[in-house]
Amino acid sequence: MADPTRPTRAFDRSIIDGPIAHAVWKMAWPTMLQNMIAGLQGIVDHTMVGHFVGYTGNAAIGVSWQIFLVVIVFIASMYSGMAVLVARFAGAGEPDKVNRVVYQAFLCSLFLGALVMAPLGYALSPWLLDQVNAAPAVKAEALPFLRTTFVCGVGMLMYFMLGGALRAAGDARTPLYLGVVMTVLNAALNIVLIPGLGPFPRFGTLGAAIGTATASVTISVIGLWLLFTHRTPISFTRTMAWRPDWTIIRSLFRFGLPTGFQGVAMNLAGVLLLRFIGSLEQSAQAQAAYAVCYTQLFSFITWTSVGLMGATSAIAGQNLGANRPERSMLGVEAASRIGLIVAGAIGVLFVALPAQLLGIFGMTDPDVIRLGTQLLRVLSVSGFFITVALVYTGGLQGTGDTRSPFYISVVSQMVVPLGLCAVAQATIGLQAIHIWLAIFVGHFMRCLLSVLRFRQEKWRGIAVDIGEASA
Repeated sequence: MADPTRPTRAFDRSIIDGPIAHAVWKMAWPTMLQNMIAGLQGIVDHTMVGHFVGYTGNAAIGVSWQIFLVVIVFIASMYSGMAVLVARFAGAGEPDKVNRVVYQAFLCSLFLGALVMAPLGYALSPWLLDQVNAAPAVKAEALPFLRTTFVCGVGMLMYFMLGGALRAAGDARTPLYLGVVMTVLNAALNIVLIPGLGPFPRFGTLGAAIGTATASVTISVIGLWLLFTHRTPISFTRTMAWRPDWTIIRSLFRFGLPTGFQGVAMNLAGVLLLRFIGSLEQSAQAQAAYAVCYTQLFSFITWTSVGLMGATSAIAGQNLGANRPERSMLGVEAASRIGLIVAGAIGVLFVALPAQLLGIFGMTDPDVIRLGTQLLRVLSVSGFFITVALVYTGGLQGTGDTRSPFYISVVSQMVVPLGLCAVAQATIGLQAIHIWLAIFVGHFMRCLLSVLRFRQEKWRGIAVDIGEASA
């Protein structure tokens, strides 16, 4: 399977030697484009489901993904630890350590995805949907979607692992190519499976899950082939042992677990927020507005910002590994400026064209349009704060400070917004606008705390090592 005559691609040294703004942009734009294309895929799913199933299908996808993300973000926390180690060792010019780290992350992904997430997710899906107060019609659509997503989630884990490893090593283009192919394949499958074209029956909401699962598994196989044939800066060989390297695994979780707890806190907050939404008088309409506006339209800001976060993490980590911490700071500042420009441009669309944007998803119910318009106006301002927060989070995580973002997320994504909702519910009576404003306050707090923590520069003294390879 491997090609021993083909040399492994070298690391991109311009990340630590070239102009910092150019390095940020070179790392950021492929990931930003990839995430925006992935966001378009979500829009395709919601649009087709909205037209062929109705807003209950939109709500089902939104609720299911919120639950799934709580689980997969925790399992995938090791990829944050992997990225810290890969970036440091790539910056220090140690390719053998990079390969060893990624291979151990690969083995962990197989075990956790196939033997932990799949069986437990299938069994617990009905209970999980009950915890978010999903309306009966929404639950009926969501249960098969969520079970399919859990059972086939190993493909998504592999995709996240490959993208995170390659970006941390300085290769942002290969994940872009993989992401584009996956999105195109996913869209093609959904166009066939959701309405039922040709010989295929009409799967409805379930068709979106089948399409995503099939596409992610296919792309994961392609990505692993690239590693085994030495076509990326990271390479695997058939001589690598299947036994775990506990020194590396401990390091993966040492740096990764705080990020996992952070992801669980954020997504658990999202699930609890859905409980508040589910308690509203017009819960199904509010859940549909939330699913489309926050998880889909707002993703053009958040996924773009996540791309910048990944770029910032790689640049900050590699430059710290090369003993150039000043460039780590400059990279974060440059990425923030890019994020603010994108957030401003998308925010203008939220304010100017809310009804048209909602109409893309087949949203014709007057209450859904009213609630969605409210939320988009709040998110048009909130986007500025979340993009800066995510960029500075990338700077912290890339340099190895993965604990601070966890504490910040607990305060800003759980305590503050959920506390505001609880107070409103107990005093003046909870309305949808109170939930939308609570989201905004949480984003503002996360931005403020992330910037303050990074500028303390405690990350300069964080050391990483995994020792030498065993014989």
